[in-house]
Amino acid sequence: MEIRPLQKFPRDKLEQLLLTVPFYKSIKQQDNWQFEILLQHSRIACFSPGEVVLQRGERDQWLYFLLKGRLQVFPDELCQGEPVNLITPGEVFGDLAMLVGSERTATLIADPSCREVMVFASDFRVFGDLEAIQPISLQTKLTYYRNTVHNLRWKLEVYRSQNPQHSFANKHRQVKLYTGVKGTLEELRALHAQAQALARLLLEWNGEFGNRVATDATAQAPD
Repeated sequence: MEIRPLQKFPRDKLEQLLLTVPFYKSIKQQDNWQFEILLQHSRIACFSPGEVVLQRGERDQWLYFLLKGRLQVFPDELCQGEPVNLITPGEVFGDLAMLVGSERTATLIADPSCREVMVFASDFRVFGDLEAIQPISLQTKLTYYRNTVHNLRWKLEVYRSQNPQHSFANKHRQVKLYTGVKGTLEELRALHAQAQALARLLLEWNGEFGNRVATDATAQAPD
């Protein structure tokens, strides 16, 4: 792994890369100062073909987005046989374990067929306590959790369509949507609770199917 400080990238190239990530694209559009704060707590990591990106059983507070290349997902540390999933540019990964405070549930490696894999990593500790509004604002947190809940619900709907008779199929629909006033701490608390509940459901699918249908990675839902 090679860590590349963001300062080494031409600014226009960096912003072009981040346009593939819905969360960063939204923050750039709505609050450039918040975008700059997030960049100050982020870095880019480049991986060689076959190199381990995340290891099952690890813990950390980094949130990851794939910018370039492809990642293979394996349910254990051995990485034998065929990968159970592939991660492509624009997708977020590592977020499920972080949401529920668990260890990583899968091992991710840089696809051996890709010349280079580029990952954007943000230190989630900059978000601070859930209800703190400095240095990360309420609006930025709301954007993050709205995006996360949207992606998780979309992913669970995909699993439901693939396994409509399974006992897990409708569980995510029992997680209540927020119907109160938008843009408030109340909404943030509700979104955070939804994200945690939905993440636990994805991890239940992991345990049931041995990572055949879900991994410690959440594909971006269509906008």
